[in-house]
Amino acid sequence: MVLQLDQGQVEWGGRALLDRADLVLDEGERVGLIGRNGEGKSTLLQVLAGLYPLDGGRLSWSSGLHAAYLAQEPELPEDQDLLDAICAGHPLHQAAQASPQGTAEPTDHPDFWTVTARAQSLRDQLGLPESGRIAALSGGQRKRVAIAQALMGEPDLLFLDEPTNHLDLAGIDTLEKTLARYRGTLVFITHDRRFLDRLATRIVELDRGKLSSFPGSFRDYLKRKEEMLAAEAAASERLEGQLAEEEAWLRQGVKARAKRNQGRLRRLERLRDERRQRRQRLGTARLDIAAAERSGSLVAELTHVSFSYDDRPIVEDLSIRIERGDRIAIVGPNGVGKTTLLRLILGELPPQKGQVRQGTRLELAYFDQFRAQLDPDMRVVDAVADGSDFLDIGGERRHVLSYLQDFLFPPGRARGPVKALSGGERARLLLARLFARPANLLVLDEPTNDLDLETLEVLEERLQTFPGTVILVSHDREFLDQVATQVLVSRGDGHWLNMAGGYSDWEAWQQQAEPPHAGDSLMPIARKLTREKEKPRKAGLSFRERQDLEQLPAQIEALEARQESIAAALADPDLYREPDRLKSIQEEAKTVAAELDAAYARWALLESKASEASA
Repeated sequence: MVLQLDQGQVEWGGRALLDRADLVLDEGERVGLIGRNGEGKSTLLQVLAGLYPLDGGRLSWSSGLHAAYLAQEPELPEDQDLLDAICAGHPLHQAAQASPQGTAEPTDHPDFWTVTARAQSLRDQLGLPESGRIAALSGGQRKRVAIAQALMGEPDLLFLDEPTNHLDLAGIDTLEKTLARYRGTLVFITHDRRFLDRLATRIVELDRGKLSSFPGSFRDYLKRKEEMLAAEAAASERLEGQLAEEEAWLRQGVKARAKRNQGRLRRLERLRDERRQRRQRLGTARLDIAAAERSGSLVAELTHVSFSYDDRPIVEDLSIRIERGDRIAIVGPNGVGKTTLLRLILGELPPQKGQVRQGTRLELAYFDQFRAQLDPDMRVVDAVADGSDFLDIGGERRHVLSYLQDFLFPPGRARGPVKALSGGERARLLLARLFARPANLLVLDEPTNDLDLETLEVLEERLQTFPGTVILVSHDREFLDQVATQVLVSRGDGHWLNMAGGYSDWEAWQQQAEPPHAGDSLMPIARKLTREKEKPRKAGLSFRERQDLEQLPAQIEALEARQESIAAALADPDLYREPDRLKSIQEEAKTVAAELDAAYARWALLESKASEASA
């Protein structure tokens, strides 16, 4: 046992965030802490880290433990050097800063150079630049510096609040591998389900002030939680039945009242008290999307589009056609230009080369990752209804307070200011604002940040059945797999690859087309083909190779036609109501994509060989 919380009590805003909560952590555990937005997960993490006082109960650590804590939005000095910022997480540097005049020099310590070497190792592990000031780093790079700082002192206890926020897919993958090697006790909050499932050895859920523990992975938790909720619903139904029976008894005539049993009256009072004391579980958010009239068949078409910033290519000779019903995920590392590509598609930014053609009858709803559409000083109700008391949702007139309850905002919260909301609540509010307006084109830029797991699942379901077109940017791999029917992936230097399927399909394609080289990362197919061309080979084509070269164009054309047919099928919302058929078509999409890649590679190789022979 390394940490124990006994009967922990924390009250805030008139309600108990922790209600006599108990928790024991063992050495080497990796605990994923989950719960609804606003339940108090971040407060609990700070309590466990010794950074937030308990109103009641007791927190105890084993003696001699060193702990590190990563805040959800870590603050780093803008003018600090990157390596110095990482080193600041080591106890040696912290002791120097805590000296009476703050003048102790860590360079005088015999372990100083070991500390520097470790900082450099963490910097490289997390894919950070070799040098630079914090002010020059992106949001994702700053988050990685803060993570490296937390890991710097090799803590026995590590507390991480939303460590994947602001990280791109490569950064999340790197962080997963880094934390998998960590040998201390880890407690972390995340809404990234795949990250949670791959790392956690135990799930702890905070629900109505109580902590429930579920040993095993996140998938194991989902199975057990479903069973628990069913049991809880049955118990609640029994309680209501008993209460109704006892109250009916109490309302009987004079004869019954004269003979009433005092013990039975006390039982009735206990039942009433139990119902009063029982805190009802928050309902599931209802994210109904108000669909506008159908757009034209064409949503947008880019033809040989190019765009650069300061001679850095963002888009290079991209041609793509987006049709009604497509669900396209734009995937790539931070800074590659995903938002710029979105603006080109929407016609907000003119291309420097090529043409962009917009479809007709488009009604756009745009989800901004920075929540800039929300005025922090505005009331929640006004942010959705612009001062009106009623909204027209899908032809139904609804009071704004009733509508906001679908998004888990009770009246008291709905009348409060936006600035009082948590990050997850702001995300829900922005969704409520967007979905209150009819749309046939949803553009979602990082919609999953800060959303709790249950709301994420509801959002996925609504997007799957939305009859319009969806274009999204996200680093949530599970979300991409559940929603996208095709991905537009950055290949670097402004080049983008469009392929059918979700993120897992893209990963599978990479593994087939880009085999690991010298134990390193995946290698682009272009380099693979270059190596093939560089191998010594006999001049000229064999009889079989000449036959293949003649037949490959027709085979490629047939495969491309089949791929287009599959993409059209995957764009049909009705398909997602037939899980077996959907799975079959997705498997076929993977097979066709792999065959097409192999055909292109074979064709390029044979063309190159034929050219060399004729030279």
